[in-house]
Amino acid sequence: MTRSGLLFAALWLWAAPSLAAPRLPFECETVGGDEAGAGAPQAFTAEVQKALDAAVRAELSQGPVAGLSVGVTRGEQRWVCAYGYRDVVKKLPATPRTTYRLASITKSFTAVAVLQLVEQGKLDLDADIHALVPAYPSKQWTVTVRDLLGHLSGVPTYDGLASSDNVKALGTREAISLFAQKPLSFEPRTRYLYSTWGYNLLGAAVEAASGQSYRDYLREHVFQRAGMAHADLDVIATRDEHQAAGYRVKDGVLKASRFLDVSSRFGGGGTRGSVDDLLGFGRAVLRHQLVSRETMGRMQASMATSDGRLTDYGMGFATYPLRGHYLVAHAGGQPETTTLLVMFPAEDTVIALATNIEGEAKRLRRLSIRLMEGVLEDGLARRDAHFADPVDAVVYEGLGRIASYGLAYHQWGTRGPGALPPEEDLPGAFSRVAELLDRKLIARDGKAALERIRGGHDPRLGSVFIRVGAHMARTLEKAHGAERLRAYPAEGPLSFFADYLAACDALGLPDAERFGGTLRADLLRFVAGWKRAQVPEPLLRQRLDEVKDPEAHWPALKKLATTAPELRPDFSDELLRVADGFGWRKQAAPRLRWLERAVELQPGSVDARLALSQALLAAKRDDEVPPLLREALATPQGALALAPAAFLKRVVLEAQDAKVGLGLVRAGVALHPDSPELWEALAKRERAQGHKAEAKAALRQARRARELRPEALAPPESTSRPGAEPGSGPVPDDHGLVRSRRAP
Repeated sequence: MTRSGLLFAALWLWAAPSLAAPRLPFECETVGGDEAGAGAPQAFTAEVQKALDAAVRAELSQGPVAGLSVGVTRGEQRWVCAYGYRDVVKKLPATPRTTYRLASITKSFTAVAVLQLVEQGKLDLDADIHALVPAYPSKQWTVTVRDLLGHLSGVPTYDGLASSDNVKALGTREAISLFAQKPLSFEPRTRYLYSTWGYNLLGAAVEAASGQSYRDYLREHVFQRAGMAHADLDVIATRDEHQAAGYRVKDGVLKASRFLDVSSRFGGGGTRGSVDDLLGFGRAVLRHQLVSRETMGRMQASMATSDGRLTDYGMGFATYPLRGHYLVAHAGGQPETTTLLVMFPAEDTVIALATNIEGEAKRLRRLSIRLMEGVLEDGLARRDAHFADPVDAVVYEGLGRIASYGLAYHQWGTRGPGALPPEEDLPGAFSRVAELLDRKLIARDGKAALERIRGGHDPRLGSVFIRVGAHMARTLEKAHGAERLRAYPAEGPLSFFADYLAACDALGLPDAERFGGTLRADLLRFVAGWKRAQVPEPLLRQRLDEVKDPEAHWPALKKLATTAPELRPDFSDELLRVADGFGWRKQAAPRLRWLERAVELQPGSVDARLALSQALLAAKRDDEVPPLLREALATPQGALALAPAAFLKRVVLEAQDAKVGLGLVRAGVALHPDSPELWEALAKRERAQGHKAEAKAALRQARRARELRPEALAPPESTSRPGAEPGSGPVPDDHGLVRSRRAP
């Protein structure tokens, strides 16, 4: 790759116009220039580079920082910078050359290797893995290569620290022996369970089919072909002075990571590389340089369980719509690192992020979205709509999903390697959509209606959201052209639907392909309301947590809530981020004030109410928490988000400390006194705090709840989502994207 050189800014990180940023060194590549030949990388415009840099600096201002490397490409345009230190103790700065543990992004490399061998006829996707890897015994059900690629195999994941905390180098056979005797967790294809051990089996299959070691195969057929000059397996022998030292955050302070030898997870998390390597891999994926276009299309398509539920994971990649973009991604987290690779096939865009701090998945996800806005959405800070009426909120969520899935699949099918859904029985699909978004049905049982809406893209419901949305996108492209389609992700779903209603009249579409009745009335009402409730001008391209003085903007936000009480932009995430900027203990009062404002401005936000609940518990205002959460539970979104299993998961992921976690579980049993799972969790937490009598009482309540609940009514075992690499701290999604079921 031709470059005009590296520009090292031996300066301290300056403050962006709106932020007080930490003083950290940084280094950026210089690309383009007069001497660059045809086909050489080109720089983004100065305006885009400034926006990308500002997004990174805004994120760095929010918490402890070691090193962060960032890379973005769109077509031939390229921007790569590194911030902070690859080694904090030695004050060695991070650079674009710095290498990090790539963790579970390794799974994408492994999947590409497997599909290469499938294309060569050396592997069969439906082959029994036992036949390929005899060291893995036959199980009660056959496990195929295809099952393993999509995490549908039932091969278990880590079941405790002892199963994942390896400190010595292991060969392939030894790594498989760690889990070989464990039974399958379920019958293949009936559930989704993210499993690094499953990808170790695929790594062993690569060795068996190719006759090469896993390392040699990746280096020759993946890394070299993708121009990944610094990628390799992460073993002591392959590390050099450019390898980042790893850190974790404890009580707001950076601590050295514990040692982990990742050879035990070689096929699922055992590589290292630079952001430049990740960009090279991403570009090779998007340009079909590693496998054929047809094969890559299959890899990027979400797989489904046997009962017809999409898993949001293809063959080695997380894959789903994000605000109208078709996203293909993977991420990883383990001791020493958090990484994220995001690709947008229809836009020929790659975003790569790596930090040497553990447990940073949420931060990288936020940053990736801001970078996406910078290069794909003209730098606009898009916000969803907040509705005061809970039925309106459910209807809007359905509209958002139709628009996002429709735009994403249409673009992926026409400008990427995907396939457009067939236009068969469109009248039936439109009719089903109208039924799913029927106000009367939603008002009767909002929770059940919302669950159906969140499955409207699934094969079990005929994929009606995808089919209807893609038809709408095709119609709009015919009416307004491809350039107009690219504007909808920034403008939002109401703009998409308003234009479609107009196109129906202009093109004379049949009634069966229109939205009529109460749904049309809702649409027109929403569109009119949204036009009246616009974002204040200073916040069009900046989020509230990115400005220097968010307090100065609070009066305008309160005024907006008064002038647009029924429908207005949703600022809840930004308000929570502003609150997060204050210390949990030292600045508890301003933090609490901003959390109260978040609930005041967006009372329907479950996240805001949970965050405020934690702050109230920390302030020893425990009695205020159950009513706060009970109000959220009364909404359809809250009924799902605060159901016992979901509530427990959020407590584990979000509780700031043990006492706050205990208070949340106490509030949980007040909300769900018939849940044995919550009572058992309460007993465990009471015992951990030394409250023996309270723990015994909670166990008695758990036994009573189990006796009163018929077995048939017991909640089914939930479909597990990808978990973080052990040791990285609690992270909801190892894709690094923390996929929200509320809106794609």
